[in-house]
Amino acid sequence: MNRHQLAKRIKRIMDQTIYEKGYITPVDVFLKLDKLSKQNYEAWRKKRIPYLERVMRGNLNQFSFIMKEIRLHARKRELKASWTSYKSWGKGQKVDLTFSKSGNPILEKAYATHYIDSNRLKKKGD
Repeated sequence: MNRHQLAKRIKRIMDQTIYEKGYITPVDVFLKLDKLSKQNYEAWRKKRIPYLERVMRGNLNQFSFIMKEIRLHARKRELKASWTSYKSWGKGQKVDLTFSKSGNPILEKAYATHYIDSNRLKKKGD
């Protein structure tokens, strides 16, 4: 799949998920692109995997492109960016989870940003 096709697929995934839930997360996109399995996602949430990129299918260039397309489409749709804390699941102390090997704060913030369709949620609440 070339980048143009991938960008179109990302937009379709985002539009469908926003229609269903009213928001989209990078994790949702990676799951629906089959770059991340639900099992590996849950293992990461349970602290069995040190950082999420370790179990994602693809390479860092692909991940970077996907993240860029998510931001661009979110901006185009005027979605509200909202940072969300990802804490571990399960027994014991809840710890902040890491998305990338580097732990770069800018990258971590990008992965943890949810994009919310404020207009849709307002209509739903009426």
